[in-house]
Amino acid sequence: MTGRRALGLAGPAEQTLRETIRNAAAAGVDWIQIREKDLETRALLELVRVAVAETRPGGTRIIVNDRLDVALAAGAGGVHLGEASLPLKEVADWRRATRDPEFQIGISCHSLEAARLAERDGADYIIFGPVFATPSKASFGLPQGIETLRTVCATVEIPVFAIGGVTVENAGSCIDACAAGVAAIRLFQEAPDLKLVVKGLREK
Repeated sequence: MTGRRALGLAGPAEQTLRETIRNAAAAGVDWIQIREKDLETRALLELVRVAVAETRPGGTRIIVNDRLDVALAAGAGGVHLGEASLPLKEVADWRRATRDPEFQIGISCHSLEAARLAERDGADYIIFGPVFATPSKASFGLPQGIETLRTVCATVEIPVFAIGGVTVENAGSCIDACAAGVAAIRLFQEAPDLKLVVKGLREK
């Protein structure tokens, strides 16, 4: 996941954000979620279009947080929904009607029941957490822990990605709990050598 605020940037810092996205794609990150909630629509559209164009050759998928309209207009690989986003079922019904299985619909979940509902309503994947303690996810409650993650992964059939306090050191425990992968902000954006981080995660 990437964003100007998470990078500690204020004001018009899209160029720096674009460099971060390029670096992440070059390091082998599979998916990049753009979560610019405060960016004006046209600026966000241009940012996503550039990100899609620059990362497509390497196979990195660009996912847009919340903004289905921007994701579609920019040719992004999917949209990621939150608790206040468009209803998941309606987005999934729309995707089913368009018969575009390549466009991914993900959603953030913070409980086992939410994960069950997400699968029922048509999500392609779930980002579940916070698994570990982290300031950025404190508003979502106490850490869920590895055993809860394991239960969620065993209960639903769609991929579950762990988020919240994930590090290279503890990512292996998430994979051992049957998570399909990990999602993070600080882990990737603050890494002095992103390629080493990605390499370390792939070895888990």
